[in-house]
Amino acid sequence: MLKLTPFLILLAYGLIMYWFSVWRTKQELDARSSPLADARLKQLTDRMADAVGVDRIVVHIYEIEPVNGLAAPDGRIFITRGFYNKYRQGEVSAEEMASVIAHELGHVALGHTRKRMIDFQGTNAIRMALAAVFNRFLPGIGVIIANFITTLLMARLSREDEYEADAYASALLLKTGIGLEPQKSLFLKLERLVGIGGGAPAWMLSHPKSEDRIRAIDANEARWKLSPEK
Repeated sequence: MLKLTPFLILLAYGLIMYWFSVWRTKQELDARSSPLADARLKQLTDRMADAVGVDRIVVHIYEIEPVNGLAAPDGRIFITRGFYNKYRQGEVSAEEMASVIAHELGHVALGHTRKRMIDFQGTNAIRMALAAVFNRFLPGIGVIIANFITTLLMARLSREDEYEADAYASALLLKTGIGLEPQKSLFLKLERLVGIGGGAPAWMLSHPKSEDRIRAIDANEARWKLSPEK
């Protein structure tokens, strides 16, 4: 039991830090956001609400300039002011914006927030174990190697979540009749809008590259056409 104590302490610390991060995020979002009021987007979100069997889908505007969408730990959906401005300026269509909302709904519906907490706990434990092993042979460098490996692991887990949320969004967009073209056309614009990737190698990125996401969407569409009952 004593040998496990450091790992249990690390897990407890990770849990405390995670919940602190959740609390801090909620405070920030509460202070800097408000419900979105846009008639065209409401028409589209009402169609999605009907498709998933809820009364309505509330979207909030997060008052920051970077172009992004996010699903908060409490299940709320946010579009940043910068992203909404791109829509108002005509750089992003209403249907493309709806595909972003559908993607964030996917994160909520698939429980990715809870999954990330578990992933965070697990990778912290792995980081500590690897650091202990590597430090025996490479004192001082072992921690760096352990951090690098666990960063790769977290990036891969994050990419898997993004593909899952994309698939959920695709299914929802098809069900509502919006279709998949807005989802794919947005990804074609995304690197220009937000600079995804920045030259980093794919295995270091927390989000898949746009071309890979489009290929996955096409593959899902083709598979669903062959097996429409699924």
